[in-house]
Amino acid sequence: MLFNSPFFIFAFLPIAAIVFYLIGNRGHFRIATSWLVLASLFFYGYWNPAYLWVIVGSILVNYSLGVLLSASATKGQLKNIVLAIGVVANILLLGYYKYVNFFIDTINRTGLSDIQIESIVLPLAISFFTFQQIAYLVDAWKGEVKEYNFLDYCLFVTFFPQLIAGPIVHHKEMLPQFKEGKTYKLNHFNITIGISIFLVGLFKKVVIADNLSVLASPVFSAAENGEVLHFFEVAEGVIAYTFQLYFDFSGYSDMAVGIARLFGIRLPLNFNSPYKAENIIDFWRRWHITLSRFLRDYIYIPLGGNRKGRSRRHINLMATMLLGGLWHGAGWTFVFWGALHGFYLIVNHGWQKIWKRRINKWWSVAISRIVTLFLVMFAWIFFRAESFDGAMQILKGFTNLPHTPSENLGFIGDLLVFMGFQFNGPSISASDIKVILMFFALTAIVWFIPNTQQLFAKYRPAYGYSWRTDKPVLLQSLNRKFYWRPSVAWSVWIAILGASSLLSLSQVSEFLYFQF
Repeated sequence: MLFNSPFFIFAFLPIAAIVFYLIGNRGHFRIATSWLVLASLFFYGYWNPAYLWVIVGSILVNYSLGVLLSASATKGQLKNIVLAIGVVANILLLGYYKYVNFFIDTINRTGLSDIQIESIVLPLAISFFTFQQIAYLVDAWKGEVKEYNFLDYCLFVTFFPQLIAGPIVHHKEMLPQFKEGKTYKLNHFNITIGISIFLVGLFKKVVIADNLSVLASPVFSAAENGEVLHFFEVAEGVIAYTFQLYFDFSGYSDMAVGIARLFGIRLPLNFNSPYKAENIIDFWRRWHITLSRFLRDYIYIPLGGNRKGRSRRHINLMATMLLGGLWHGAGWTFVFWGALHGFYLIVNHGWQKIWKRRINKWWSVAISRIVTLFLVMFAWIFFRAESFDGAMQILKGFTNLPHTPSENLGFIGDLLVFMGFQFNGPSISASDIKVILMFFALTAIVWFIPNTQQLFAKYRPAYGYSWRTDKPVLLQSLNRKFYWRPSVAWSVWIAILGASSLLSLSQVSEFLYFQF
């Protein structure tokens, strides 16, 4: 079931919320929790009921192991064994469904074997709820988990706003909220804020992201088919995908936060204007924040982090990002994408060590953002491409410049020809100018327009978010009244966004992060 489907918007979500508050307002908190667990399992099973046993079995095993790890009688070597069993069991489950086909295909490509197995279907959200529960087990092993009852744990794992594509929630953030009585009481502010944030996210997804996919998909498909592409074609495809992914993930994150708020729950912030990042380190503090947190706390730091010298730090960074790439998808292009970001981070840390002086000038910030965005865009080519051949075809297209006699460009033309560039592409057209304008327009939007968290900052939309830690953006600086608040003007704006979105629901498309 998709957040942007009519059935979810007009049937499932209203019924789930109405029944939840009808029960909760009468003080039957445990029954309300049970209802939300059942609704979440229905939400998950709607895709394919046959895979319900995967998430239910995972919950039963991990909760039991968590109880063992938290028990005072479980000490020393026994505690280590229980943790090892839990982590290995989770990795094996994820590995079987997500990576068996990939590894067998890789072995077959070497020519050493010809193993044939039936294609294994990847259960929804398995990457998310597996990491979520590994973190729970590790914290239980450390003695950082309080006693939680089974029902709350079930809701912690299955809570449908975050189940399918994150955020990767932490037990310390979620379980205490499930114990608060006010969570189950109808709050009109929560309903208003939740619906508003949801509709903002829906607009980003169906009006912006889905329309950008129309520009991106044909280019990458043509590249996979080996078609010859020219500079402005691939530029349009890469730019469109860069912002399609941005608004798709931003839209999903907003919708998840909004839906959770309808039920009185604050999800942790998972997306915070990553294209405003001034370096790659900053990018990973803003993009898929909860995944970055997991990789840092449960992989990078246990490997030694930055405590064992520069070389070891670089190895740890690369290993962490390789795993991050593999988490996103079972393919060598994802592994390469992770390696590329690992390399970026190593260079970034090295540069910060050499150049310690920070220049807080507008032009320095602009240059930093532009360089970071282009590095991220380059990496997205491998993230989006289905194969290295497709990615190489995209990159080759950048060398096929518009038709201009190289001699007219003098030394620069000769240099470009020497570097492998060609001037065989079509001459610059009006549509090519549109590509350039599209890039600047979309960049201006993500740089200068306040993000959802900033717009709703007064009402603390996400768990742990503080507007005081954010740099003000243009429209915020000009007018603090730009913040969302219950008013006629904002009601009209939200209604316009909602109406535009609902009129675009004729073709429902998946969120890009659903595949991970």
